[in-house]
Amino acid sequence: MRIGNKFGRGRPVFSFEFFPPKTDEGAQQLMRTVASLKKAMAPDFVSVTYGAGGSTRERTLDVVARIQKELNLTAMAHLTCVGSSPAEIEQIVGALTKKGIENVLGLRGDKPKDAPAALATDLQHASDLIEFVKGRFDVDVGGACYPERHPESSDKRADLEWTVHKVKKGADFLVTQLFFDNRDYFQFVERARDAGIRVPIVPGIMPITNVSQIERFTKMCGASIPHGLLENLREEAVDPAAVMAIGIEHAIKQCRGLLEAGAPGIHFYTLNKSHATRSVLAAIKRF
Repeated sequence: MRIGNKFGRGRPVFSFEFFPPKTDEGAQQLMRTVASLKKAMAPDFVSVTYGAGGSTRERTLDVVARIQKELNLTAMAHLTCVGSSPAEIEQIVGALTKKGIENVLGLRGDKPKDAPAALATDLQHASDLIEFVKGRFDVDVGGACYPERHPESSDKRADLEWTVHKVKKGADFLVTQLFFDNRDYFQFVERARDAGIRVPIVPGIMPITNVSQIERFTKMCGASIPHGLLENLREEAVDPAAVMAIGIEHAIKQCRGLLEAGAPGIHFYTLNKSHATRSVLAAIKRF
């Protein structure tokens, strides 16, 4: 089923994001994890992040296809354009559609540090990739957006212009980068609507399970952690169970606040670990 069609049906859309396994054993474990989450949590769809090349990319494509075919669960493949030619992108999406995949998340991706300049293609930005895929395949294409702005953007205004451009090029829905203060999300949504964006804007939530890990992630993606939350996490950093409890409690409060105020759903960044996500989703579904 097209992901875009899942919105606007009177209930929130819940989804999980996984990253591709590095081994066959890891692939089997991931399939078991997704199957368990489907049975317990009934997500509307799952997505699998993208490896830029080689076996990692192939595992992404294989796992996405297996999730949809074997588990009968709508799956979305992440796709990046940096370092790939238009012909390669066309081949990849063609292979996905032949396996029944109807949903793609179009991303620019990070250029490998050792990549030669010759890898530059006509698809330089996520908006280029979105336009390319929508012009050649009958699929839904999602795009990323950044409540606190993309780390490479000069300011929020410039960042929003790129988001508008993605939607004009065909993005059917948007998924946000992780954030920990709901005001960032709602202020972004308000600015996006004022700029003419009408597609669903889905908040991306990552339940915190490790202090050093989340500090590293937020530094890379330009997100921030509220001061009080960060202080609490650091005070309990040597106690993994306490850190997870703080992270889960904060995520539950976030998700409840988002849904109460009209967010169309929640996209969970799971890091391939189901416990925190299960706990959060179970709590908000009971609410």
